[in-house]
Amino acid sequence: MAKILDMPKLSPTMEEGQLAIWHKKEGDAVGVDDLLAEVETDKATMEFRSFDKGTLLKVLVPAGAMVKLGQPVAILGEPGEDVTALLAAAPAASPSPTPSPSPSPPPIPSLTPSPPPSPSPSPSPSPTPSPIPATGDRPRASPYVRKLAREQSLDLAGLAGTGPHGRIIARDLATLASAPRTATTATPSAPRAEAERKPLSMMRKTIARRLTESKQTVPHFYLTIDVDAAPLSALRETIVEDLASQAAEGEKPEKISVNDLLVKACAIALVRVPACNAQFDGDALLFHHRVDVSVAVAVPDGLLTPVVRDADRKSVLGIAREIRDLAARAKAKKLAPEEMTGGTFSISNLGMFGIDAFSAVINPPEGAILAVGRVRDEPVVQDGAVVPGKRLAMTLSCDHRVVDGAVGARFLAELRALVEHPTRILIG
Repeated sequence: MAKILDMPKLSPTMEEGQLAIWHKKEGDAVGVDDLLAEVETDKATMEFRSFDKGTLLKVLVPAGAMVKLGQPVAILGEPGEDVTALLAAAPAASPSPTPSPSPSPPPIPSLTPSPPPSPSPSPSPSPTPSPIPATGDRPRASPYVRKLAREQSLDLAGLAGTGPHGRIIARDLATLASAPRTATTATPSAPRAEAERKPLSMMRKTIARRLTESKQTVPHFYLTIDVDAAPLSALRETIVEDLASQAAEGEKPEKISVNDLLVKACAIALVRVPACNAQFDGDALLFHHRVDVSVAVAVPDGLLTPVVRDADRKSVLGIAREIRDLAARAKAKKLAPEEMTGGTFSISNLGMFGIDAFSAVINPPEGAILAVGRVRDEPVVQDGAVVPGKRLAMTLSCDHRVVDGAVGARFLAELRALVEHPTRILIG
């Protein structure tokens, strides 16, 4: 018996989705768990699979359409089965009609005054005067004719007038306007290119909504430190060299980044200052006993925050491998919803883009986010002498309902100690 297939809830926060592509067409056989379509949700592109078997009798929503949760999208049944009754009983199953174009507004009257009509010819018209070439640098024309020329983007230079003594009159402008423009014709008032209007994707809609809510409802305050990054950079280089020496011949060696080390350092600091590993929950605060660090990843259409679970219990190399895998799948829109939710703290690093320092917006419901800049080469004072050094700026954005200034300062003090003595990150 034929049945209607509705748009299922493919992610925890999904309210609507864009049906990106159909993998089955009308008349195709469908088995249980067959891939019917791909749907772009607020988080990623998700697979829409069938829970039943049969034949796809009718596609109700075309590829590219926006579909609400629970909206009918197709009809499944036996080959040749009549679906007229189903279509009549579920008018919402039909694709949303393309909006009819609004009636064209009445034409706006031109603000350019029309040239005065030529006087009616007399019974014995005199011959039209021959054009007299313009002389001098300034064309001979009245202010009225000059105004008409500006409004029509016409250049009077070199135009031969037919008025008295070669004066350019309104009738001459018609000749100039109908003449083909050459590459040297001046167009001082040429129309400018219009801005391109690009509808928001599901991801950008979600980013806009969540970050607006965050800035409007979460009382942010910011704490910034500038730390000595030379020990951390040296440790990273040593680890990278060791990994390269251990790689088999012809095998690409594994690498770790400064960000991988900072994820581990933050996880250790959160264990030591658990008041920062918390969130606001209406009339209570939730203090987490897990350390799940969300890592901001730039993707073509915006930003995703895959989560490194139990980051305090993992090695730096394990964290590096996991972040690379999560980032690659984020950019391919292949992350599962549960891999992008449930973080207890976030890190956003723009150092690879050459940013020295910045402040990040908190990712609700988390209570804080750390913004990391680049490792900078700078002169520093050491034992009374100016020597080459490396510095790293980090800014902690805090939800003041959860994290007080003193708590945030304690967290950053722990983080500074770990960064400036980075072997503690490996044994912490």
